[in-house]
Amino acid sequence: MSTTFTLAHLSDVHLSPIVGFTPRHWNAKRALGFINWQRKRRFVHRRSVADQIVADVKAQAPGHVAISGDLINIGLPAEYEAAALWLKSVGAGKDVSVVPGNHDIYTPIGSDPGVARWAAHMTSDDWGLAHGAASDRPFPYVRRLGPLALVGLNSAVETPPGIATGRVGADQLAAVARCLAQSAQAGLYRVVMIHHPPLPGLTRPHHELLDAAELAAVLASTGANLVLHGHTHLATVNTLAGLRGPIPIVGVGSASAARSRGTEPLAQYNLLRITGQPGSWQTTLTRRGLRVGSAHIVDLDTRVLP
Repeated sequence: MSTTFTLAHLSDVHLSPIVGFTPRHWNAKRALGFINWQRKRRFVHRRSVADQIVADVKAQAPGHVAISGDLINIGLPAEYEAAALWLKSVGAGKDVSVVPGNHDIYTPIGSDPGVARWAAHMTSDDWGLAHGAASDRPFPYVRRLGPLALVGLNSAVETPPGIATGRVGADQLAAVARCLAQSAQAGLYRVVMIHHPPLPGLTRPHHELLDAAELAAVLASTGANLVLHGHTHLATVNTLAGLRGPIPIVGVGSASAARSRGTEPLAQYNLLRITGQPGSWQTTLTRRGLRVGSAHIVDLDTRVLP
């Protein structure tokens, strides 16, 4: 029996303003990040634009919202708290899924819980715990969304100044293979969400996923219907050759960009309309966002994914 599900995907919100940067939080990386924010990023990322994007997402009434990281900027306690409140405004934990980005797991900050404040939005449900997700570790988490299984990976690790690389690690690689295999047996459309691009060569040096080749091998051999990522602030569609055909790898621009920066577009998000049944799925991607010269959010592009 054919079914339809709509998934919204946004990323790299970089919520502003930065508050709570006191001397006890100073270190080299956070100081450099703050300088970069003051000189460049604060002119690009606007909370009002992010709120406009979220309002449009809600107007489209998707079945679920997926956010692929970088909610904050330099890893301050006040930023985590503000992002937790923002997430609640987007939707309840069962309706919104998040994975951390490199700006969310940024640099050491003592005993502060950090992204654990967002646990309601990145925890396995009962179905996921029964189908491959481990109860003793936060990632990967698995959620059943109607005909979909959403697998959330954490690629964010603390790095030195000037480095924004990520790593999945052997434990998550083994677990995601198990989760995808069990979701396939259940006949579900399988979505993997991660912050860093999951293929080698999709971002510049010192910003890449260090074990992208290993993750790509797992995805190719185990299979997935769709992979969502952020990090690059670019609207991209790539493919990975899988055993049963190409796997679409979909990136998206920042959801808060009030102005373009280099090749990065204005604020946008993805709407993915998934129709069909096991063995016969079709995914239609519509990008919605701001267009130069217009203050309104519009359709930017529509295509059927491989």
